Amino acid sequence: MPAAPADSALYGSLFGDPDTARLFSDTAEIRAMLLVEGALARVQGALGLIPAEAAAFIDRSSQEVQIDPSALAAETGRNGVPVPGLLAAFRKAAGAPEPMQYLHWGATSQDIMDTGLALRLRPMLALWDGRLGALLARLADLAEAHAAQPMAARTYGQFATPTSFGAVVAGWGWPLLDWKSRIGPLRTAVLTVSLSGAAGTLSAMGPLGPRVRADLAAALGLADPGHSWHSDRSSVAELAGFAAGLAGSLGKLGEDVLALSQSGLSEVSSGGGGSSTMPQKQNPVAASALVALARHVIGLAGLVQGSALHRQQRDGAAWFGEWLALPQLCLSTGRMLTLAAEVVESLRPDPDAMAQLLEDGQGLIHAEALTFALAETLPRPEAAARVTALCDEARATGTDLTALAARDFPGTDWAAALAARGMGTAEAEARDFAARVRGS
Repeated sequence: MPAAPADSALYGSLFGDPDTARLFSDTAEIRAMLLVEGALARVQGALGLIPAEAAAFIDRSSQEVQIDPSALAAETGRNGVPVPGLLAAFRKAAGAPEPMQYLHWGATSQDIMDTGLALRLRPMLALWDGRLGALLARLADLAEAHAAQPMAARTYGQFATPTSFGAVVAGWGWPLLDWKSRIGPLRTAVLTVSLSGAAGTLSAMGPLGPRVRADLAAALGLADPGHSWHSDRSSVAELAGFAAGLAGSLGKLGEDVLALSQSGLSEVSSGGGGSSTMPQKQNPVAASALVALARHVIGLAGLVQGSALHRQQRDGAAWFGEWLALPQLCLSTGRMLTLAAEVVESLRPDPDAMAQLLEDGQGLIHAEALTFALAETLPRPEAAARVTALCDEARATGTDLTALAARDFPGTDWAAALAARGMGTAEAEARDFAARVRGS
């Protein structure tokens, strides 16, 4: 097993997400940091903090220079951050010592790295937003198409009352609608510029420091937090919390598909992978990978949030911990969204299997409906006691509950009456979800 399955040539198509991975490549990180350095020089030149000619040279060069990430490896290992090596390589490649002396004026490594990260998180959040929208649209279609398809609801793994498959699908979709609505506030929290200088005070830029930060934010299309956030990792922790919550919702979808597709139930099918020795197998691989990644993301989120414990003005150990967990969390979240789409796209409900399971179990799934039907003419405790006794008899004799109800409470077609009232709001729930998705 490779150290990083998402980047593996062997396992990448199972756990990887190329679209997200491109944003976390060495090349993408260097390009983002160079973009920040160029914009910083441009802003400082416009404010007269550095010579305008030098600013223009640095800005232009930052867009043209090509730097090999591997050439920075030794310096990064020694310094703990890639920025010193990047600056040295940039100055050497530019070949103009005079203007390049103003490169990185008054900034520190974390400013460049955190701002560069924000630039890469922006397309990532747009990617997540688009994938969630497409997933919700498919779930809405599925919920509406099967809004009235009866099936057994289960609690503690046991038959509870009837529901509809459309309502089950809506149950997967409602929290995803909520997560999608939170992407906007998450953008506000995460997409901020970092410019604080060596110890968070912008001392090298003098009184112009806050103006430089505001103008840099505007130049890069990011928000200006109005203060240093070197040791305040609450926005990164918020991103991790979002990913963990989304993982819980997507993983629940996967868990339900695994349960509903298992042998003996087969109420749904969803794609299928083959076995090396059992020709009959159609393994729900995508749903299994979705659940595995959901658990992985929830664990990684804890590591990212634990890295928020920064010591004093900056803490290398905490920051390094964030680096180790955050990219993998983002890749895994991106892959969860594509896996969920694969699962839902290939999902095929089996109405006959659902109906058969509803009919199994001597009709005990209608016990609650029978209790409340009897409570219209009997005191509720007496109705509950009578139905409990009938359930015990049904289990002992193998007689259907509705037949026993007809014996003891004649004059009502109990099979029809209980079926009519058993699903409650299930159909409406499914249709309301579909309407909400299409109206959002």
